[in-house]
Amino acid sequence: MTGDRRAELAERLAAVRARIADACAAAGRSPDDVALLAVTKTLPASDVTILMDLGLTAFGENRVQEAGAKVDEVAATHPGARWHLVGGLQRNKARAAVRWADRVESVDSERLASALDAAVRRAQDAGDRSDALPVLLQFSVDGDPGRGGTPLDGLLPLAEHVAGCAGLRLDGLMAVAPLGMDTERAFSAVAAAADRLRAAFPQARTLSAGMSGDLDVAISHGSDVVRVGTALVGDRRITSR
Repeated sequence: MTGDRRAELAERLAAVRARIADACAAAGRSPDDVALLAVTKTLPASDVTILMDLGLTAFGENRVQEAGAKVDEVAATHPGARWHLVGGLQRNKARAAVRWADRVESVDSERLASALDAAVRRAQDAGDRSDALPVLLQFSVDGDPGRGGTPLDGLLPLAEHVAGCAGLRLDGLMAVAPLGMDTERAFSAVAAAADRLRAAFPQARTLSAGMSGDLDVAISHGSDVVRVGTALVGDRRITSR
């Protein structure tokens, strides 16, 4: 079965890379300007190691505890993976997240930023971490608090707070197009928010936007990280051991 899964993932990866290349060509961009983040939530560590053998190094996880165990399992045989937390994060799990996360893409409040900052500084004091934690601000396109993210009027105040946290590094913006909203309209708003953030904080260059169903539109609006799950790995669930 491992050989079958490897062949399936290789085929899916080639198709996703072709989509990214086509979208970049249509937008007049180089495919080298768009990074692929493989969303591996609910997948076993064996799938991650196959993807690493196929050339991927960046992986997105949603759940802190599931990811922590998976990170350790992958590292035992395949060191060098970079792990991004792309799901919502509760403040009481900040300490566990900074143990393995190379970047947190879902910072949407000053209280969460402060919790992460404190957790990073504790980890640094304990010798468990030497660097600051790169973060992206999660932008709420429609302002619905139930979806997570900060609305446009809260974006710059949140960025100011993060920039003042010694344990954090402000890298840019992350957004999800709301279900039911026209994707052109959604990603146009995302691009405008990213421009606004960069104008005030030039170091915040990264824009993480676009998933399996809409990565093409996101790339046309300037996304330089696409977070791809289903199109890359299929609809699979983590296996119990």
